[in-house]
Amino acid sequence: MQLTNQTHRHEVRNGFRFSNFMFSNSNECLGERSFSIDYKNNCFLRDGKPFQYISGSIHYSRVPRYYWKDRLTKMYMTGLNAIQVYVPWNLHEPVQGTYTFEGDRDLEHFLNLANQTGLFVILRPGPYICAEWDMGGLPAWLLQNPNITLRSADSDYLQAVSNWLAVLLTKMRPWLYQNGGNIITVQVENEYGSYFACDYNYMRHLRTMFRAFLGEDAVLFTTDGNTDKELLCGTLQGLYATIDFGTDTNVTTAFSRLRKFEPYGPLVNSEFYTGWLDHWGDQHASVDTQKVSRMLSDMLSLGANVNMYMFEGGTNFGYWNGADHDTQFRPVVTSYDYNAPLSEAGDPTDKLLAIREVIKNFRDIPLGPIPPASAKMAYGFVNLQKIGNISGLLDTLSPQGPVRSQNLLTFEEMKQSYGFMLYRTLLPRDLPHAISLISPVNGIHDRAYVSVNGVYQGVMERDITLAVNVMGRRADQLDILVENMGRVDFGSKINDQKGLLGNLILGSDVLSDWLIYSLDIDGAIQSGWPQSMRKDIHLFSETDGGEESGPTVYSGTLQLPGPAHDTFIKFNGWMKGQVWINGVNLGRYWPQRGPQQTLYVPGPLLSSSVPNNITILELERAPQHRRVLFMDRPQLSKTTAPS
Repeated sequence: MQLTNQTHRHEVRNGFRFSNFMFSNSNECLGERSFSIDYKNNCFLRDGKPFQYISGSIHYSRVPRYYWKDRLTKMYMTGLNAIQVYVPWNLHEPVQGTYTFEGDRDLEHFLNLANQTGLFVILRPGPYICAEWDMGGLPAWLLQNPNITLRSADSDYLQAVSNWLAVLLTKMRPWLYQNGGNIITVQVENEYGSYFACDYNYMRHLRTMFRAFLGEDAVLFTTDGNTDKELLCGTLQGLYATIDFGTDTNVTTAFSRLRKFEPYGPLVNSEFYTGWLDHWGDQHASVDTQKVSRMLSDMLSLGANVNMYMFEGGTNFGYWNGADHDTQFRPVVTSYDYNAPLSEAGDPTDKLLAIREVIKNFRDIPLGPIPPASAKMAYGFVNLQKIGNISGLLDTLSPQGPVRSQNLLTFEEMKQSYGFMLYRTLLPRDLPHAISLISPVNGIHDRAYVSVNGVYQGVMERDITLAVNVMGRRADQLDILVENMGRVDFGSKINDQKGLLGNLILGSDVLSDWLIYSLDIDGAIQSGWPQSMRKDIHLFSETDGGEESGPTVYSGTLQLPGPAHDTFIKFNGWMKGQVWINGVNLGRYWPQRGPQQTLYVPGPLLSSSVPNNITILELERAPQHRRVLFMDRPQLSKTTAPS
């Protein structure tokens, strides 16, 4: 990749006027480029001239690569001159020492597209990012060391962080504005003042690393919440302090608090909340458009630099959603729509149009309309067939076989980061009457689906349901499928181990002698299962058994009548589970808990020439009709009709 000096020019493509940056590696030109802080005049300077950014957050990890350019173009055409980007460490180092930056993880391609579109970049490389992302972006393999203290000067943690940043920041240095790229500022850590450790030695270590890899001229900053305590623990000399707040905050009060910690320099709201996240069981969140546009205008009138979080939310595909844990564990839903100006599917909203009207008052915006919403298609119903109960599919889903252990092992001890594990033992005695199976230490992390000899008994759930009644005979097979619902991403409980923690007690018996299966359901489906095995497995008929209970796999195909378009899959009558299309894990569905009722299916995932394979793992109970519906619109609220 040839990184160069940017010279500004305008180009018209497809009716849109783009303000593009052309790269050249002329040393004399590079010497003219600078981005800095003017403490005397309280502003940023770009090439020696005052500069105010109007930015929006977009997460490349939550948007299919095919749509990156589309989303960036819409942001540019709204009038933004910058984007803010998180880098999830666990996305790029899923296994310790193994780094991946290809395909949907190609960060440099994303930066290049932003550059071509005319957008500067505010980079947020962590190592912790929060973002409602699993474990706040920290890799789960860190927890294989049970004594590690995350986000601190713990030597094991610092070594892992140093190894990662040496890889990432080396890649990022050429993309700094002064080096010919489009990154203007770089955040160090994230909202560190909200974390209990308040470890200045840790922050100093990060500052040293960032300076070593990015140079003395890079503008490094911190972001913290709108309280004195957060700003006290989150700021550090040599890192420019910024703040975050939403429409429920008084602008003058917030910036006055920031001035106590950063008396001079530009005012910056690094996360101005245009919407909010949803947890399973919440009402769908929304933030009033008029409040957003009015406060944005107020901040820009003060000369403040503003990043809108989020501008395009996207989707928590697969298992990437995070969770909160205040009074209890609350996992984030699959959709990260966030009630943002661009919808989950990248469609402009009324909020976006209102924001554009505000921006017009403060800077020239590109000529031409904002690209319209993409085409959506309602493909109708698809019938599914039963493949089998999870307990009977272990040869396929856990080909390496079980680990035998007297005691329970966590996901981390089994070196499995995400998804599902199955724990198996035998009933120690006859249970002619229902006896409670109990997790006395609240050790279900996060949901456990209990069966005896393949007969579903019920579900146990972290912080909510710590016991389930069980019946059976001595030596009957007890299977417990445990689902990791996403690790805590914020606060003091981010060292969130998964699986069965602590003993399980059945009546007066402490259960032991376990067979523990790591399940690679994603690997099996990506390799073509179950469709590739259809001739070798028994497909149950529509009338077999009516409603099926317990963790069971179902499969079907969708044949498109024409070109592939975005669509939304709805699960009427289904309870809770995971869905894959053409080997891609779309995420979790849970219509009974809500609020989200549909899952987003990106059109580029679908084929118009061959049948599209649909695989569902239903964890509790499938409806007798065993069909799903493909709609042309999302339904993100349990209580309202699709909109």
